[in-house]
Amino acid sequence: MGSAAIAYSGGVDSTLLLKVARDCLGDRALGVIGRSKTMPRREYEFAVRTAELMGAEFEVVDTCELDLPGFVSNPPDRCRICKKELFGKLRDAADREGLTWVADGSNLDDRSDYRPGLQAAKEMGVRSPLAEAGFTKEDVRALSRAIGLPTWDKPSKACLSSRFPFGTEITAEKLAAVEEAENFLEDRGFKQMRVRHHGDIARVEVEPAEIHRLLHSGIREKVVSKIKSLGFRYVTVDLAGYASGSLNPEPSESDEDGSAGDDP
Repeated sequence: MGSAAIAYSGGVDSTLLLKVARDCLGDRALGVIGRSKTMPRREYEFAVRTAELMGAEFEVVDTCELDLPGFVSNPPDRCRICKKELFGKLRDAADREGLTWVADGSNLDDRSDYRPGLQAAKEMGVRSPLAEAGFTKEDVRALSRAIGLPTWDKPSKACLSSRFPFGTEITAEKLAAVEEAENFLEDRGFKQMRVRHHGDIARVEVEPAEIHRLLHSGIREKVVSKIKSLGFRYVTVDLAGYASGSLNPEPSESDEDGSAGDDP
């Protein structure tokens, strides 16, 4: 590829991509972090620390999804709208630095999920080197572990807007409430979890093996109290446990390309 600006979030996929790009291209590889209200603050800080640990060049661009026409109403192609904003900022950064390509961390597994962001990547000429090389998520984790990246077993994350059912208005206040609720759970040892926003109901997803601990006396009461203090009237636990993309439409509801961004 010669040179590339990498869409970098600190997730499993984009961290491996930035590391390999840096090793292969040196200063002709640039990581670009899209900072916004939809990105958890802890994820942003982790991405910065990890890039510094790898010695990778990076810059931060601010994206304003809440100002984009159509985004706030949260349509099924919300991720496509968001990714076009992000990839446009990456293209600008690449042009400023004289870099040829824009690349993201999508892998082969993303092709089988509902990911409208992949259509945005296609429209804007963004390449996905991991997918081109035939890498699945399992491959990404295995190579990350082999080369000593701290992200090899990092739980999957996603932008906070993925916590809202399609058609539900997204606001800065709602995003902040979800983020604070998830931080509270993370501080109590729940790593792979989501707090889904259903109006005055918060639907908590944790790994099935962790449901018993969540309901344990002493933890349950604190979780309920905290989440209610954030404006929710009811706090529920999804007995099915954590599921990536649990708010995605059924296949019959999705559009034909059936694709989105990375790390949902």
